[in-house]
Amino acid sequence: MAISTLQKLASRISKTPSLSLSSRAVIARSAASSSSAVTASSRSAKVADRIVKLFAIDPDGQKQEVVGLSGQTLLKALTNKGLIDPASHRLEEIDACSAECEVHIAQEWLEKLPPATYDEQYVLKRNSRNRVLNKHSRLGCQVVLTPDLQGMVVAVPEPKPWDIP
Repeated sequence: MAISTLQKLASRISKTPSLSLSSRAVIARSAASSSSAVTASSRSAKVADRIVKLFAIDPDGQKQEVVGLSGQTLLKALTNKGLIDPASHRLEEIDACSAECEVHIAQEWLEKLPPATYDEQYVLKRNSRNRVLNKHSRLGCQVVLTPDLQGMVVAVPEPKPWDIP
């Protein structure tokens, strides 16, 4: 609101003949710089609001902080951290999935996620050693980060023998 008022004032002043050209230029520059400063701060605030920090237990048992953005998949956040090989999962679509992005999610966080779809359960069972679905298993490509998942704990299991090149 203050920006639009400042811009209106600058346009009125620029039409006022009694002000010098340099005064009009100073007022116009200050209005423009205030506008861009507010726009930049609102953009950064939006990104800061989207940050979701979670914790991943790597296959060696080390706890690592992972940072993702709301709306991003868990797979993307784990890939950015280097916990999952990006080449192992080319597409984030369930029909192209080979369960190489399988993660195990702590029980209290599982309850905050939407239930796994039939397709996700099928992919997990198909690629399970025992053909029995681990109730903590989810596909990282199917878990979308939200602010409610701030602090979530996931475990990245060892790659299965058939996943190792």
